[in-house]
Amino acid sequence: MSTISLRLPESLHKQARELAKKEHVSINQLITTALAEKLSALLTSEYLEERAKRGSRRKFERVLAKVRDREPAEGDRL
Repeated sequence: MSTISLRLPESLHKQARELAKKEHVSINQLITTALAEKLSALLTSEYLEERAKRGSRRKFERVLAKVRDREPAEGDRL
């Protein structure tokens, strides 16, 4: 486990302290969870961008052509 020193604006620190208290967690746990969520979102975005680069419109249309032409189920209508 690593330790970092973090400078926060007083208003942000106050909000973090209040939210941590409301959620019954420590400020450290709140910040760790928030950072993990942000990293996950950013890394997922990068992953999806890389996967999209490997996509092929031709292959997509070929697979789509295999789908039968029929009306959607009642619950699937817009």
